[in-house]
Amino acid sequence: MDRQQDTQASDARPVLEGPDIARVLTRIAHEIVERAKGADDVVLLGIPTRGVFLAQRLAAKLEEITDRKIPVGSLDITMYRDDLRMHPPRALARTEIPGDGIDGRLVVLVDDVLFSGRTIRAALDALNDIGRPRAVQLAVLVDRGHRELPIRADYVGKNLPTSLRETVKVQLAEEDGRDTVLLGAKQTQ
Repeated sequence: MDRQQDTQASDARPVLEGPDIARVLTRIAHEIVERAKGADDVVLLGIPTRGVFLAQRLAAKLEEITDRKIPVGSLDITMYRDDLRMHPPRALARTEIPGDGIDGRLVVLVDDVLFSGRTIRAALDALNDIGRPRAVQLAVLVDRGHRELPIRADYVGKNLPTSLRETVKVQLAEEDGRDTVLLGAKQTQ
């Protein structure tokens, strides 16, 4: 973590900690089972990076509830973003689609933070190139508002109204060594 991120993290306050995140994922898993009437045709696709870890955790919770294996994969949206020309080049993440594919299945996209909606729009475009799901739903750990596109999550861990001068930082043990969601002031440069 560089000095600016370290300063930003120290100024941030936690809004969700490890046990909260686990509880939220359990609730979302139960909601998916209820809405999907059993989750027989559910496929989870996480959006890299932290969405993939959340999808894997959600799949484990769903497997506890339904007593069946839930297909889980990842969906790289890098080349579908509408801001590619505005940022330096970035490495492509992996797209991994479960062996049975997504055609005719209920695909639940999983991401950490829902903000403008542009990431999800890119994910929908990427999904169109892969197959034709029966339906697509969205599960997010945090919805911070400020939508620029008409997109909403079907499953939300925590609604967190923010100002545009604030940042939401999700940290997960698999990537960051701990589970927390931090709310802090945006650093000016």
